[in-house]
Amino acid sequence: MIKKITIVASISTLLLAAACKTTAIQMDTVNKETAPEKKEVVYQVFTRLFGNQNTTNKPWGTIEENGVGKFNDFTDKALKEIKDLGVTSIWYTGVPHHALVRDYTSIGISNDDPEVVKGRAGSPYAVKDYYNVNPDLAVNPANRLQEFEALIARTHKAGMKVIIDIVPNHIARKYEGKTNPIGVRDFGADDDISLEYKRDNNFYYIPNTRFEIPDAGKPLNGETNPLIDGKFNEFPAKWTGNGSRLAKPDKNDWYETVKVNYGIRPDGSKDFPELPAGFDTKSYQEHFDFWKDKSVPNSWIKFRDIALYWTAKGVDGFRYDMAEMVPVEFWSYMNSAIKVNNPDAFLMAEVYNPNEYRNYIRLGKMDYLYDKVETYDHLKAVIQGKTWPDGLSDIQHRMADIEHHMLHFLDNHDEQRLASPEFAGTPEKGKPLMVVSATISTAPTMIYFGQEVGEAGNENAGFGTHSRTSIFDYIGVPNHQRWMNGGKFDGGQLSQSEKDLRDFYKRLLNFSINSSALMGNFQEIQTANRNSTPGYDIAIYAYTRWSDTQKLIVVTNFYSLASSNFDLRIPADIIQKWNLKDGTYTIIDQLYHKKTTQLRVENGEGKAQISIGPSESFIFQL
Repeated sequence: MIKKITIVASISTLLLAAACKTTAIQMDTVNKETAPEKKEVVYQVFTRLFGNQNTTNKPWGTIEENGVGKFNDFTDKALKEIKDLGVTSIWYTGVPHHALVRDYTSIGISNDDPEVVKGRAGSPYAVKDYYNVNPDLAVNPANRLQEFEALIARTHKAGMKVIIDIVPNHIARKYEGKTNPIGVRDFGADDDISLEYKRDNNFYYIPNTRFEIPDAGKPLNGETNPLIDGKFNEFPAKWTGNGSRLAKPDKNDWYETVKVNYGIRPDGSKDFPELPAGFDTKSYQEHFDFWKDKSVPNSWIKFRDIALYWTAKGVDGFRYDMAEMVPVEFWSYMNSAIKVNNPDAFLMAEVYNPNEYRNYIRLGKMDYLYDKVETYDHLKAVIQGKTWPDGLSDIQHRMADIEHHMLHFLDNHDEQRLASPEFAGTPEKGKPLMVVSATISTAPTMIYFGQEVGEAGNENAGFGTHSRTSIFDYIGVPNHQRWMNGGKFDGGQLSQSEKDLRDFYKRLLNFSINSSALMGNFQEIQTANRNSTPGYDIAIYAYTRWSDTQKLIVVTNFYSLASSNFDLRIPADIIQKWNLKDGTYTIIDQLYHKKTTQLRVENGEGKAQISIGPSESFIFQL
């Protein structure tokens, strides 16, 4: 909830600081050699949880107790409903085979030690075999790869792209490629384990030292398991995934993983060719050509081959975990190879350092990075009453040259659920945030399954706790299950408010993917209105978007308790850019097509009477 807070800096000071920032932002085309004509929407789904209809939700429950979803749960009907929501790509999270606590020895998979697995179902970011998929997700685990290939085909038939995870920085402590293609050697199979570092070693080692189990609490909540014995056979010990060089990692380290060596020496220096000056403006083809005759570390080749293996199976793109922990030169090498094979590949990455954004986009050839520490964090602070929405304008201007590449989201597997008490508090309070997230830039929008029906992540799953839907446990997702309605995927068990919320998302997302203006120009009108418009509340935020064929005015009210009434001012420079003459123009809200008002242009300036309710948003089209 927005609180009526007093902010130390004066309004006049803030407005003066922003006064020179009212020029329109145009779509950035750097590194977007096949720029999409329409906005894209990614639907992240935690694959293991999507189709689970079991509502037991016992903490630390087994598959038999709590259930698990399968690839086959993504039926033609389910995929059609996701597509109709306004989705262009599905990110199937947790597909590659990762370490988990379940016996699949009957099909040749070794058991994983619970002392180096997080939870019972395991972390999807501790990959055990990159050339196969999680056996939990298959009706017949022996045919798990074929079942995923069938899902790829169904998704394409439904008109959507397929995205899966690749986690180059780290892999499971017990990596075993059981179905490697001919000629593929496992990670570490050819390493010289007598050395801490060697360029073509896949791992870093602590020579002559045995790995020790961290003091991380009782595995499986104290349950008896033959592998829980205080030991894990790793000699010599390897560096842990987050970079810890301790033979006995801390409980807060990523102890279930080991760090991959990309030719970065222990002192931080690089043991591989660097990109020449000026390569930030080069195409992916030129990057690909640069690497053709270069000797690169073995780990680079391994991950490139993994990506191309999945591309050949029809996967359309990848989400890269913790991409900034891997050198940018590697991304140039791998992403250019992917793009040469599929110029339309959708490549998005988890990067949290704004100082490195441009390097990973321009040198690393990433299509999209998480806009987490800028737009996401600011919107979260706004709805929690910690700041004003005005700062959104500064963010857009600060990132004007890369705004297209900064993927927007409000919910994902790492973050607190939008509807949770720890974030917005209710799904309705999250609605104005979603409108801004989806319409303020040309970048793709991402939503997390269940977000569209108000899932709040209230379950205590065992290893995972409330506010985030657990990625480590077998668990059900209640709001999503009500929409799933026993496999009918028709929302039959949803409450009326949940149906209304999903209708809101469907309207917003479908409008966004069909709007030319949202791929065009941006100009905030916050400065003009905050300074001179009576009734323009601190919780209001407004801006314009336009193309040659479409003109939009977006108005949002972040305040959840009160309405606002005011005459919204449209500055003269926008009226001029829109080629509007003095007169009266009808503007109609595009979300529900029920709100109509008049834009009055007099002496080259515009005004529109606005009456906006709590947590309400309008997308007015001229």
